[in-house]
Amino acid sequence: MSSLEHPAVAKVAAALAEAGQRGAAEGIRVLPAEVRTAAQAAEALGVPVGAIANSLIFRLGSDKKALLALTSGAHRADPATLERLAGGEIGKADADFVRAHTGQPIGGVAPTGHPSALPTLVDTALREHDVVWAAAGHPKAVYPTTFADLVALTGGTPGALGGAEEDGQP
Repeated sequence: MSSLEHPAVAKVAAALAEAGQRGAAEGIRVLPAEVRTAAQAAEALGVPVGAIANSLIFRLGSDKKALLALTSGAHRADPATLERLAGGEIGKADADFVRAHTGQPIGGVAPTGHPSALPTLVDTALREHDVVWAAAGHPKAVYPTTFADLVALTGGTPGALGGAEEDGQP
C-alpha cells in the first residue's frame, strides 16, 4: 500500500475536499522517507523550514482534551503563549494520546481528518510564506496550503505561538 492509499491520508484528502480545499487534497505528496521534523520536511521539499506547519498535540485542561497547535518550523512554541491563547493549562501528550485524539501518528498529524474537531491555534509566522506545507496523516505525506486556509479549515485561533508578535491577527 502506498502512503496515498493509507487510510489516514485518504481521510485527510476527503476532509480537505469536503472543506472546499480540493487543490490541497490533490496536492498531497508522498515523500521518499518519513519526515518527523520540520527540518527533515523542509529539506525533502526544498523549502525554508519556516514554511513547514508543525502539528503539535497537547493535553488541554484538567479533563485532558487535545489541543492542536500548528506552529512554524522556524521556532519552538512558547508554552505560556499556548496556554494563554487556549485558555487553559497544557501538558505533554504521548503517542497513544495523539493517536486516540487524531487517528494519526506523531510526525504525520494533519490539521484535519480527526475523529472530532480539535481546538486549534495557528501560528501567525506561517503567513510569511505563500505556500505552507502540512502533514497529511502519515509521516511520509504532506500537502500544500496557506496560512489563511489553515485558519479556515480548522476554525483555529491565529496567534504568535513563538511568543514574538501580536496575537489574534488573521
